[in-house]
Amino acid sequence: MTIICDHPSFIIAVKNAGVNFHSEEEAGFVVQVSQEVGIPLFPVHRLDKMTSGLVILAKTSEAAAQFGKMFENREVEKYYLAISMRKPKKKQGWVKADMGAARRGDYKLLPTMDNPAITQFISCALRTHERFFLIKPHTGKTHQIRVALKSLGSPCAGDERYANADEARKEDRGYLHAYALRFRLYDETFEFVSPPDEGERFLSPECTKKLALWNKPWELF
Repeated sequence: MTIICDHPSFIIAVKNAGVNFHSEEEAGFVVQVSQEVGIPLFPVHRLDKMTSGLVILAKTSEAAAQFGKMFENREVEKYYLAISMRKPKKKQGWVKADMGAARRGDYKLLPTMDNPAITQFISCALRTHERFFLIKPHTGKTHQIRVALKSLGSPCAGDERYANADEARKEDRGYLHAYALRFRLYDETFEFVSPPDEGERFLSPECTKKLALWNKPWELF
């Protein structure tokens, strides 16, 4: 866990892969950051256990309410990175569909568009069999990106829930990372970018070279 911004109204911290967001048997990410800064913090969004990267934690209930409105109005831009070992059905574009519950706590896309999950992405090749994705979710559904990538035939490497479980267990982490945030609060624009610092595939020279071109992801969508 690393704190990269300590603002009077919020904290921006980086969650490691494999860390629970909320406490279970041990202190979760929110509690860890709260203990680090010495005050209780308010989560205004969340990351799955396998996902690393940037998280906003509000310092006050008022700030939490403000962020809640911003997320509801889609005024917080979020950008993710993913690596898959499968070539996608299309290299870039959109995945739009309703989501519903599947077996064992999984989710799936539905053939309807009543309240759709909306995901935009671009991708490129890295090393042999590796496909690199830059993803902008326009909604915030549970497992949205993981399900969207599975629907493209390119589940995240290391995702034991949506990829081949035997193959996923051989990976050193789940390859999904909350890479960048951009939002406007109190008449000030905030931009944060945090490249992944764990996972052999994310740290390869080929990945690092591509990230140098994706260092301002909001300019690419």
